[in-house]
Amino acid sequence: MTAEANPRTDRGTWVRVLVRGAVLTVVLLGLVAFSVLLAKVTLTPSPASEDLVTANLRPGRSLRQYAEDYTFLAACKQAGGNLLLGVPFGLLLPFFVPRRLRMIRTTLLTAVAMAVVELIQGALVEGRAFDVDDVILNTAGALLGYFVLGRRISHRYYTYTDASGSPGPSAEKPEAEPKRAPGPAARTKAARTKAAATKAAATKAARTKAGQRDRPKPAASAPAKKRGARTGRTDGAASGGRRATGSGAVRSLFDRLRGR
Repeated sequence: MTAEANPRTDRGTWVRVLVRGAVLTVVLLGLVAFSVLLAKVTLTPSPASEDLVTANLRPGRSLRQYAEDYTFLAACKQAGGNLLLGVPFGLLLPFFVPRRLRMIRTTLLTAVAMAVVELIQGALVEGRAFDVDDVILNTAGALLGYFVLGRRISHRYYTYTDASGSPGPSAEKPEAEPKRAPGPAARTKAARTKAAATKAAATKAARTKAGQRDRPKPAASAPAKKRGARTGRTDGAASGGRRATGSGAVRSLFDRLRGR
């Protein structure tokens, strides 16, 4: 017997499916919009900067240049812009990344994506160059967005969509299947096993009883032997004394007869 489907459980399952589809659609559209904006910002040619921009493969070199050669506002614009470009990765990628090691996966995906963008800049875009510090700043921005907001909203999303529907009060529990009686072969095997165990126990008891019967009696101890020897000697002396007393009585009777 199977339990009837609970309408409340089915309704909750459909609601979760719809919510999950809507959230993933919105996130996907946001990721596409962000990709277009990222391409427009990073892949737009800049001929005026062609003689000024050089490739940087040394981490920290551009950051040091921002601090030494740029004004405060210009340095904040350069560093802050690269940080903000990485924030959407920390907000959107957790919805598509498995829950296990989510932060590490998000960080690695952001670093790979921004490294590809920087390579395209240096190879194809005029007035642009590969800068490892930009990749570092973009990845730091993704981590910032993940810890500030992305972790919370993705956690709530997975908690809601992965929750199992709890049965309503009118749900019936499935009936337990009746236990099947053992077949003839099982009963025969059980009877044989029981008979063999009984026979083995009887044989063991008989062997134990026979062993106790054939066991030799323990020999008498030395004090008992001495007591037996003493008792024998005493009995012999007493019987000898009784014999001597009887012969003396016969002799006295003969002497009396002779005197008469």
